[in-house]
Parts: sequence; C-alpha cells; structure tokens
Amino acid sequence: MAKSLLIISRQSPWSGPGAREALDIVLAGGAFDLPIGLLFLDDGVLQLSVGQNAKALQQKDLSANLQALPMFGVEELFYCADSASTRGLDKLSLEEAQPLAAEQITALIDRYDQVITL
Repeated sequence: MAKSLLIISRQSPWSGPGAREALDIVLAGGAFDLPIGLLFLDDGVLQLSVGQNAKALQQKDLSANLQALPMFGVEELFYCADSASTRGLDKLSLEEAQPLAAEQITALIDRYDQVITL
C-alpha cells in the first residue's frame, strides 16, 4: 500500500519557486494514485485567492494548476483559517478548500505517513 503524503505550502504564489514546486509534487503524486493532501498555511493561503493577475508580474498563473488537482485525484485540499483571516481573506474569496483551525491542522498532519513543507 502506498504511503500517504501531505504537502504543506507556506509561500505566496509569487515569492519564489516554492508554491509552484508544491503544486508540481502534488500533481505528480496524484498522477501515480498516491494518497495525497495539500495544506495551505501562512502566506500559502494567498495561492487560493481568486482573481490574481499573474501577467502583471510576468509570471505563470497557478490557478490552472489548482483547478486541475481534482482531475489528478487530489481532493484533499485544506487551508489554515487563521492564516486566511490574518491576511484579510474570507471563505468566499478562496478556491475550493476546507478551512481548518490550528488544532485540526495538528490532527490532519498526524493522519499522513509523510509530510513535506515548502
């Protein structure tokens, strides 16, 4: 049986390669039917913000990758509710992901065999 993997994405979409690398790992794991989850934490919740303009920064838009996750069998998407609230994001401004409180995040991490933080 394949070990489950949780990717924790902590970087904003435009601060460096971490956000893209986290999505690439999740997509690759999903392509191989690996039980995988993705948690957006700290500035990582900014990746879920709707209406981003990647062209203004001459970057590739990450939202298409986020929307492709279900096609790769990745449906375990979570975000830290405290991180979103601190950054002025409400549930209505976020893509489809489940909000979690701090104590729920600890329980989520414990559910997975391996955890990678980017």
